[in-house]
Amino acid sequence: MTTTELDGGVERGPLPPRALIVTVLGLYVREFGGWISVSALIRLMAAAGVDEQAVRSSLSRLKRRGIVEAERRGGVAGYALSEYARQVLEVGDRRIFAEREEHTHDWAVVVFSVPESERRKRHALRARLSWLGFGTVSSGVWIAPGRLADDARDVLLADGLDPYVDLFRAEYLAFGDPAAKIAEWWDLAALEQLYADFRDAHEPARRHWAAQEQVPPGAEAFSDYVRALTSWRRLPYLDPGLPTDLLPDSWVGTTAAQTFFALHGTLAGPAHDFVTAQAGAARPG
Repeated sequence: MTTTELDGGVERGPLPPRALIVTVLGLYVREFGGWISVSALIRLMAAAGVDEQAVRSSLSRLKRRGIVEAERRGGVAGYALSEYARQVLEVGDRRIFAEREEHTHDWAVVVFSVPESERRKRHALRARLSWLGFGTVSSGVWIAPGRLADDARDVLLADGLDPYVDLFRAEYLAFGDPAAKIAEWWDLAALEQLYADFRDAHEPARRHWAAQEQVPPGAEAFSDYVRALTSWRRLPYLDPGLPTDLLPDSWVGTTAAQTFFALHGTLAGPAHDFVTAQAGAARPG
């Protein structure tokens, strides 16, 4: 699925058209052979409340960033996902749709040193670790739940950053309170506010659809699902599955996750059927 790596990061407030488009590309376009016509995408995004001008402008920006490539198929103008985008989406699938597992308190620890002459590499390394959800112990020591070790290895290798890094699995032994340490390594207050924003924005939709005996395919189900997923997909990168017993009491992330996965379970199928009807039948053979 989709990640903040593709649409430029976490933003507060209204969802930008670019982020909604990345969600649609990540959800459905791989199924359509990695390509979608411009006209089909415009129709779909209209159902999500995004006008044609915003779609075209967003596609131009995504093309400049190497996320999509203009391509004609069967004489039809469209866009294909780049290989880079496909790789990022594969990592995102594992992260975004995985329900929280009980954390066993093993950690992945990255220790790195980059010469001053290669400070751009240092910036790239920090950006990648932040994107993966690592917290900062010190300037050259970053930490994340142990289950992210494989993702970290794959991403750092793919980006050629591995010569600067040592990657460890570790257990915290002493000499502080692990719950207090987590609050130092991650900005929990900011994260909890983002979870609360998500819950407040999408809980009404969850209640609305839960009250329906049947959810038919349609623009409303598609729009609510795409908007919920666009809001949600940023959060599993900021909260990479931190141990629940080390988080504050009444952690809002728990109820926010319940809201998302309820919407996912109710709307994913109807939204997919709507997209297939709108765009799938129109793709070139």
